Amino acid sequence: MARIAGVDIPREKRVVISMTYIMGIGRSWSEKILKLANVGADTRVKDLTDEEVGRLRSVVDRLAATKDILIEGDLRREVAMNIKRLVEIGSYRGLRHRRGLPVRGQRTRTNARGRRGPKRTVGVRRKKGK
Repeated sequence: MARIAGVDIPREKRVVISMTYIMGIGRSWSEKILKLANVGADTRVKDLTDEEVGRLRSVVDRLAATKDILIEGDLRREVAMNIKRLVEIGSYRGLRHRRGLPVRGQRTRTNARGRRGPKRTVGVRRKKGK
């Protein structure tokens, strides 16, 4: 299994798709990286030589070092800091993050189950004696 930027990329997939498993690298960046490393996009990860994996790793490290692209830990840290800033200044989006509700204006009367968690049924209280 090839390990690039601290991520084990899937062996059975094409390299251009496998590179997108690294957070911060999408399809277009993946294609640019493969072109810079001189690796064919249609090659499967399991068919890559050690030299090709090394070239991919060095290109990704070089791009990350020059801050051309934020990947993995740096990107996760920046996203977390942005959310923390919104929460601290008390903006509307920050309040939605704090309460665990949808942030981008989606409805919550129905749906939003992914953000709010599983449904909790509220029982009906009856009067005693009946």
